[in-house]
Amino acid sequence: MENKRRRVLIVDSSDDVRKMISETLDDAGYVVVEASNGVDALTAISRTPADMIISDLDIPGLDGLDLIQQIRSRKENRFVPIIMLTIEDTENLRIKGRAAGISGWLVKPFKPENVLSIVRLIS
Repeated sequence: MENKRRRVLIVDSSDDVRKMISETLDDAGYVVVEASNGVDALTAISRTPADMIISDLDIPGLDGLDLIQQIRSRKENRFVPIIMLTIEDTENLRIKGRAAGISGWLVKPFKPENVLSIVRLIS
């Protein structure tokens, strides 16, 4: 199935992580928008809606869960798939993530092909 140039917002404070994900998705035909913190992510999604969001949990400005709650509070973003990136992988955090509206979970470190697989699975 063709992805029809779906727009993916990547939110991570690490330039290297954003670059790796961006290059992987760009090579697969996705349009990628990047933000290094929660405030910039909210601005980016307000300007141009995303078809999917990939966000780190630990980001400046707003943490990933707060960012997701704010994104989900907007009617137009209710059903946008959101993948959480994190080095933390506890059951308590997963429960909080599901409650906030996370669609998928990716634990760091990960390989580029893992990102592409989960994006294709969820989109």
